[in-house]
Amino acid sequence: MAQSYEKILKPYACKASETRGRLFPEPESPSRSAFQRDRDRIIHCTAFRRLKHKTQVFVHHEGDHYRTRLTHSIEVAQIARSICRVLGVDEDLGEALALAHDFGHTPFGHAGEEALNDVMKNYGGFDHNAQTIRLVTLLEKRYAAFDGLNLTWESLEGLAKHNGPLAATEIDPRNPSPDIPFGIAEYLPQQDLELHTFAGMEAQIAANADDIAYNNHDIDDGLRAGLFSIRDLSDISIVGHALDAIRKTMGDIAEPVLISELVRHLINNMVSGMLRETARRLGRLNPRSPRDVRQAGEAMAGFDPDLMGQIGELKSYLGENMYNHPAVIEKAAQAKQVVKALFSLYIDAPEKMPVEWSASATGPGTMETARVAADYIAGMTDGYAFRAHATLFNNENQ
Repeated sequence: MAQSYEKILKPYACKASETRGRLFPEPESPSRSAFQRDRDRIIHCTAFRRLKHKTQVFVHHEGDHYRTRLTHSIEVAQIARSICRVLGVDEDLGEALALAHDFGHTPFGHAGEEALNDVMKNYGGFDHNAQTIRLVTLLEKRYAAFDGLNLTWESLEGLAKHNGPLAATEIDPRNPSPDIPFGIAEYLPQQDLELHTFAGMEAQIAANADDIAYNNHDIDDGLRAGLFSIRDLSDISIVGHALDAIRKTMGDIAEPVLISELVRHLINNMVSGMLRETARRLGRLNPRSPRDVRQAGEAMAGFDPDLMGQIGELKSYLGENMYNHPAVIEKAAQAKQVVKALFSLYIDAPEKMPVEWSASATGPGTMETARVAADYIAGMTDGYAFRAHATLFNNENQ
């Protein structure tokens, strides 16, 4: 079945029949490829379900229609699959990476990660990409034969370095640089993920799909939340051109529909632009294998400089007017206080954590206890973190 599908793939696609395998060998499935099994394990795991109640930008009680980590991940997967299909690479691997790429995020979006990294600075730090690796290789407990999900090498590689190489030159996996984030460095002695190279095409596509999804859907959420207006956005070149095109063909339409049309138009423009530039780069390199892509010395998937500039202008606007909006900053400050208070309590009194977590602690203030506390907090949903804080500190529900 897998080999029949692979006949339509390009030479530079990662092929399930040629996977470098799993850390713990398993019999192959007669009905699913190795990458399909990875995707299915990701969908069925606890970390995936928790994304439903983890913040994208807004904290959990702001409204039912704003993006969560789960809806964002599904949207990224849809974009990634579409791009993978056009470029002739493995859709199942692209989808798996898109669905799992945010597993390591804390509650409360980037505010929670910043707070957890602050309190973990003396204990190896905290990085959400590295935490994703820790989750899928260790913390998920679903199988009798191994911890984690036992994903293929290609999936682990893609999750570790979908944003690019993590090392300038080849490193000894048994003695990685201190610059390598903890969760990834911890895993390397078991399986070398070749951190000095780029990831395969499918991972690069998933990373670009992530950018496309969150930029456009943050526009949608920001407009519906009233953080800025259509008029405000029209001064941004990529948005202004899209609005002109929509109004030229559709005339005056109701604002909720205009917002949806705007987001749809921008996503189409960015995907089309990425496809053109990626095809140009691939044509120049002419890769004959996934290794050629990994060793190209530059990303094969991406945007041309003009479109990158336009997207950068949009990101700058969202950074100033959404992520740093006073209402969002106020909520972020509250969230950081919750995360830091929970960590301070758990590292000093690990018995306050559930027994399945406290059993792995080694006493107050130790490196091991700090990591257990970070793992526990990082896995919390927004609502769970608020409730835990309220219970432990005798506060009213927030």
